[in-house]
Amino acid sequence: PVLPAAFVTADTGTGFVHNAPGHGEDDFELMLELDREYPAKNPDAFSLVQPDGSYAPHVPEFAGKRILTPEGKDGDANGAVIKALIDHGKLLAKGTLRHSYPHSWRSKAPVIFRATPQWFVAIDKPFNGGKSLRQLAMTAIGETQWYPPRGQNRIGSMVESRPDWVLSRQRAWGVPLAIFVEKKSGQVLNDPAVFKRIEEAFEAEGADAWFTSPPSRFLGEGRKPEDYEQVTDILDVWFDSGSTHVFVVEAPIDPNWPKAARADLYLEGSDQHRGWFQSSLLESVGTRGHAPYRGVLTHGFVLDEQGRKMSKSLGNTLAPQVIAEKNGAEILRLWAASSDFTEDLRIGQDIIKANVEAYRRLRNTIRFMLANLSGFDEKERIEFSKMPELERYMLSRLAELDTIVRKAYENFDFGLVNSTLFNFCTNDLSAFYFDIRKDALYCDAASSVRRRSVRTITDEIFRRIVTWFAPILCFTMEEAWTTRFGMGHSVHLNDFFPAPKEWADTALVKKWA
Repeated sequence: PVLPAAFVTADTGTGFVHNAPGHGEDDFELMLELDREYPAKNPDAFSLVQPDGSYAPHVPEFAGKRILTPEGKDGDANGAVIKALIDHGKLLAKGTLRHSYPHSWRSKAPVIFRATPQWFVAIDKPFNGGKSLRQLAMTAIGETQWYPPRGQNRIGSMVESRPDWVLSRQRAWGVPLAIFVEKKSGQVLNDPAVFKRIEEAFEAEGADAWFTSPPSRFLGEGRKPEDYEQVTDILDVWFDSGSTHVFVVEAPIDPNWPKAARADLYLEGSDQHRGWFQSSLLESVGTRGHAPYRGVLTHGFVLDEQGRKMSKSLGNTLAPQVIAEKNGAEILRLWAASSDFTEDLRIGQDIIKANVEAYRRLRNTIRFMLANLSGFDEKERIEFSKMPELERYMLSRLAELDTIVRKAYENFDFGLVNSTLFNFCTNDLSAFYFDIRKDALYCDAASSVRRRSVRTITDEIFRRIVTWFAPILCFTMEEAWTTRFGMGHSVHLNDFFPAPKEWADTALVKKWA
């Protein structure tokens, strides 16, 4: 038949091309539009070329001739086809065309497209109360918290338009599908007793038991091995990765690890909307009815200072180990926290220097507080109602920060935590409060209300700044905490200190702002 197709143009050549449904995606899809049952009714049309690159035995005149050699070189088939056309007077023209052709990413040799039987997960086939896997997945996407929010649209558009999931692969190594097919009916064997024997063999010997054991071991005495085909295809590796929620969250290997229905958070690069996030989602909604995660966080990739991909040939690589050895791991952590991880991150010597300077200023602020809190105890603490107005203003600022920092951490907005706290330490503390109250600390009597108030406020600020920064600068804040309270105490065993309601005073903040 002559078929219309959008991928053929009339402005080049005759406007007619041959259709090979077994050797090209466009051709295959066009054939399915004509007849969905065509593959089943015409199996020979999809097996013209064998896995070794030669024509199949049922191909007249050219059976056994190779299109490509095992090394990827031109075989004897192309010459034989051209000669046959000449001999039959059917060759209209002969010439050379330069065009792009698919090559193996590993061997760099040309490849042949072949339509082969595979195992699929049906995305649009109704099940589980009449809903399809696609419908369940789209519902679960809407029920999941995405960081950043645009991740929902990204994975949603992918799931909405994706084809059926090809589960099978033909490889020398991998996890087998572990399926038997009855030769007479073509139906998959669904026998719990067989499944149990397979499970026991895998648990005892590993998945290779499927390839090393005779079929009779799994089929049992009641079935004849010659009546069944043992499928030797392996699983798509994304199916492997997508099942991690089962043995990490639902049934962890460590008995001390708590079990849960789903993970609080999945964390990976933005490319995993197409990979791990999606395979995990499809597996979980298909078998559990819900997503395997409550939240999904995606990050970008690290580039150089000019926004270029790091490459040895460009000489712009900067290994994290080098930064840690030269500047300390805290600088690396500070850089990560101060960057917008939802986009691609830039790093280089100048960027690192800026983070080193910011760290130095923060460390000086903490050292100042430690020096001026020496000997402070609860007897010296001043009640809120007796404090001067400036100290009450600083407590109100702490209450503001408490709300911002907690919410930012809950939303994984480490950049906001970092910038908010650094601005507070630089502007509110060093350039304002501590500058004003130095005289009180150095000149007032130890028993004066003003000096005791300053020391009380400094204590409240110290406790909060150190605990707020602890998730980011974990070593520095542990050093600061143990310097003040001793080695028997760890900042990482503290919750964030609460801000009493009486501290919040919007009028006071407005007055002093």
